[in-house]
Amino acid sequence: MIRKKFNALRSTLNERQRRLWAATEAVAIGRGGIACVGEATGLSRNTIRAGTRELKERKRRALEPQRVRRRGGGRKPLAHHDPDLPDALNALIEPTTRGDPESPLRWTCKSTRKLAAELTRQGHSISREGVARTLKAQKYSLQANRKTLEGKQHPDRNAQFEYINERVMLAQRRKQPVISVDTKKKELVGRFKNAGREWRPSGEPEDVDVHDFIDPELGKVIPYGVYDFVANNGWVSVGIDHDTAAFAVATIRRWWLKMGKRAYPRARELTITADSGGSNSYRGRAWKVDLQGFADETGLRLRVSHFPPATSKWNKIEHRLFCHISKNWRAKPLVTRQAVVELIGNTTTTTGLQVRAELDTHSYPTGRIITDEELASVNIRPDAFHGEWNYLIVPRQ
Repeated sequence: MIRKKFNALRSTLNERQRRLWAATEAVAIGRGGIACVGEATGLSRNTIRAGTRELKERKRRALEPQRVRRRGGGRKPLAHHDPDLPDALNALIEPTTRGDPESPLRWTCKSTRKLAAELTRQGHSISREGVARTLKAQKYSLQANRKTLEGKQHPDRNAQFEYINERVMLAQRRKQPVISVDTKKKELVGRFKNAGREWRPSGEPEDVDVHDFIDPELGKVIPYGVYDFVANNGWVSVGIDHDTAAFAVATIRRWWLKMGKRAYPRARELTITADSGGSNSYRGRAWKVDLQGFADETGLRLRVSHFPPATSKWNKIEHRLFCHISKNWRAKPLVTRQAVVELIGNTTTTTGLQVRAELDTHSYPTGRIITDEELASVNIRPDAFHGEWNYLIVPRQ
């Protein structure tokens, strides 16, 4: 009977209420009541004895209603019995000791289990749960890395951003096209795990390969994108060879012939914003030579501006196109090249983003040598402000 009553009430009682209720039952039984109630409820006999003492003393020393124990009651913190414990724990996890050759956790995962084992070896008796409580008491928490350190900044970094903004605004006022270009992360093709989660029937996740070994037949794909600032649309060429300057300019050419030319029939000039490295590097000879060929074919004047080094995350295409593509194919294995193209092409947003994608099966070999004569033939006009980053390429005809 006592067990039934306790099981019916235990979820609604706090520690103090359970103690007093058990003590009341034990007193009502009389001799042997504490043992009987303890066996029926599973409560410690010391807990029930403490409840009986509290019942006897409640008139003389009433416990505050909002408390379940007297002040100072309960088990003392580990640091109370071992004052050196916090310092010993800090010595294992502080950044100043990470490179110390004597640190036992220099190259190991600082899990609570390993911290507890090392502290115990040093003479501090503590469990993994005790380590966790001690860390929380010292305001520690589990945290991931945060990308905030950008390294050394170019002194004209902000000035270049302002310069790019002025050029883009000027082109838009003149109703001339402005695009942002970049290469998205290379992706393995096959039944490999893709980051993210998607709604599926409970207990039926999509099965993927355990190991991410590249498929020799499918290989990787290289999505190179073009984002149109004004029209809010994008073009992505899905390459299967190499991310070279020829591939980058071929993608721009495809965008112009299949999307840009129709959207801007009166365009005379194209503004291109790009990162300072990769296949569209401002130092790349092939990039400039191939852009000259594109300008000659289309008759467009090409105004090119590169973002300062280490600032690729500010490229508009990252926030306006690539991030939405990643969301669209989250948790979906990229099983075939065509699947990659279709997932990219089906990317839309509530703000009206439209994306077109095509598979580019052409070969773009690396190791191409551009001679001084070829570079000298480029009709390039550097700007007065950082001509290496900002320049105009004019058709030669």
